[in-house]
Amino acid sequence: MQKLGFWLLLGIALAGCQSSKKVTYAPEQIVPTDKALLWKISGNGLKKPSYLLGTIHLIPKDQFKLSVGTYDALASTGRVAFEIDMKEMTNIASQFSLLTKAFMSGGKTLRDLLPAEDYTFVKERLKAQGLPSTMLERMKPMFLSTLFGSDENASLGSNSSMTSVEMELYRQVKRRKLESAGLETAAYQMAIFDSIPYEAQARMLVETLRSSEEADGSFEQMIEMYRQKDISAMEAMMLEEGNGINEFQELLLHRRNRNWIPVMARMMREKPTLFAVGAGHLGGAQGVIALLRTDGYRVEAVD
Repeated sequence: MQKLGFWLLLGIALAGCQSSKKVTYAPEQIVPTDKALLWKISGNGLKKPSYLLGTIHLIPKDQFKLSVGTYDALASTGRVAFEIDMKEMTNIASQFSLLTKAFMSGGKTLRDLLPAEDYTFVKERLKAQGLPSTMLERMKPMFLSTLFGSDENASLGSNSSMTSVEMELYRQVKRRKLESAGLETAAYQMAIFDSIPYEAQARMLVETLRSSEEADGSFEQMIEMYRQKDISAMEAMMLEEGNGINEFQELLLHRRNRNWIPVMARMMREKPTLFAVGAGHLGGAQGVIALLRTDGYRVEAVD
C-alpha cells in the first residue's frame, strides 16, 4: 500500500513537470490553424495556465457576447492585461495628458494633407459624430481613427448600437475586482503615430472611413471574420487592406507583437493572466500565438 502511494505521488509530480516544461513544436505546427478566439497558455515553467483572447475594437452590440470559455478564464485568473490598460484609457487625467500629444506639429491641419473632396468627406463624418471639427482637424489623423473606433465615442449618440470587447471585459474586471494591466502604454502608441508621416496617416483615415460606409466594406468583413473566429483571415486582411496599414505592418503589428512576448512572460510568471489583444495580432507566422509557441509555451485553442 505504501509503495502504491509512492508511485502515485511520483506520477503526479512527473505529470506536473511534464505540463510545465518547455514545449517544442514542429515547424509546421508553429502557425495556428484553428478557428478560435480564446487560447490557453501553459508549459515553459508556468505553474498555472494563462489565457489569450482575440478582441475587436468595435462591434454591434447585438452581434457580441462573451463566451462561456472567456467567463471560465476570468474565473481562473487574477488579472486582465489589455494592449493598453483600460484603467489608463478611462482615466480623465490620462486622457487630458494624451490630448496634449494628439496635435500635429508645425500647425498642420487635415486641410493641408487631403484633396478637397476627401477633406470635405472627413469633416462631414466628424460633424455626423457630433465631434468639433474645428479643433479635431489639427489632430494626428491616426488619433482621429482611434476616436472613430472607440467605445467612448459611442456615448455621443450615433454609435450607440456599438460596443468593444475591451470595454465589456473591463466591466467584468471591475465587477470581479480583478487587477488590470497593459502590454504597452498609450504614450508608446502615440509615439508610433509620430513614426508615420502625416500624409500617410491622412490617407489611412480616409480609406478606413470610406470602407466603414460601404455595405460590403472591410468593417463588415472584419466583423464576420471575428464572428467566425477566423484569426488567420483577420491577420491577412489587416496586411492586405487598402487603407495603407500594409506599408507599416512591421511598425504597427509585428514589432509590437515581439515587444509583448517578454511582458507576457513576466506577467504569467507572477500570476495567471488573461491577455486581451486585437484578434489581428494572433494569427500568422509573426503573430502572438506563433511567437509564444516559438518561445516554448503550449498554446491551445479553447473556443
